[in-house]
Amino acid sequence: MPPRTPLPPYRRLPLLVTADGDLLDELLRLAAAGGTEVELAADPAAARARWAPAPLVLVGADQAAACLRARLPRRPRTVLVGRAGQLDPGTEMAELIGAEHVATLPAAEPWLVDRFAECAVGPVGAAPGRVVAVLGGRGGAGASVLAGGLAVSAARARLRTLLVDADPLGGGLDLVLGWEQLDGLRWPELAGADGRVDPPSLVRALPSRGDLVVLSWDRGDLRHLPAEAMAATVDAGRRGRDMVVLDLPRHLDDAAVIALQAADRAFLVVPAELRATAAAARVAAAAAPHCAELAVIVRGPAPGRLRAAEVARALGLPLAGTLRPEPGLCRGLERGEAPGATGKGPLAALCQRLVDELTGRSEAGAA
Repeated sequence: MPPRTPLPPYRRLPLLVTADGDLLDELLRLAAAGGTEVELAADPAAARARWAPAPLVLVGADQAAACLRARLPRRPRTVLVGRAGQLDPGTEMAELIGAEHVATLPAAEPWLVDRFAECAVGPVGAAPGRVVAVLGGRGGAGASVLAGGLAVSAARARLRTLLVDADPLGGGLDLVLGWEQLDGLRWPELAGADGRVDPPSLVRALPSRGDLVVLSWDRGDLRHLPAEAMAATVDAGRRGRDMVVLDLPRHLDDAAVIALQAADRAFLVVPAELRATAAAARVAAAAAPHCAELAVIVRGPAPGRLRAAEVARALGLPLAGTLRPEPGLCRGLERGEAPGATGKGPLAALCQRLVDELTGRSEAGAA
């Protein structure tokens, strides 16, 4: 199988949501002064796919009501912007759409230039971390094991890694890693996060070993995960970690959609079975609009001799890899051994290749 082309150097651009030509001209001038390009969206429909991943979102006063009607999820670093007289009552509308600031032109021009400049240089001069999402084509497909393997492999490669369990029905990724006894916060304690989260504080609060930290569920009552909490967590992970791995549910709620939209690449895990492929087609149809880099990983055995390429072709997705049966893996998980921890076996080999592709290390090694 030819290797996937490594992702280009990561750089998300600020998003401007406005159909006001004069306001747009002013914001483009300020962005140029701040040294960054921007992405443009004339309305909420055009903005939706780029809403969550953008490092900064500026909503023009002309589109504030439309964004409210579109029920775009709350996210950090959103600014309501307009000229004097356009924003009355600006504070009330900002609260309704989840904007952290109201910027009135021309008074706010220097402040906006600084915000654009922050996007141009990145956090403390460092490149934001890669975000990869994993979801199963059917129940029991092995998505959580792959997510755990990716996180463990990234940490073994000395990448500061955050593993996020976004599936409240998954049983807990801390169990997959054998970390259920480790102290640290779980989702119920962080579900109220709705703004900018300090990355070092998040890392210190979560269960961790070495370069790997995990945000999972506890064994208490099931709780709804707000989209705002997911947005704040992924934002903190991207700013403070080299790699963020997201284990997503098959049924995408608002929080899962936010996570998927923020992902640089997503993998759909599908057993090599006819019914599993049929079930995965529904998951792929729901996930594909939210992530352009969606690919399939086919897991054996194939009782009907269904080939991985046939599964990928049936789903209309590129094939990212295959997983051969690994009987020792299941036994190790029951003993509390993290998947891929030894660096040996089909899962570890696949995860290491995917991590190398995501970070560009495979390209560097070939040079």
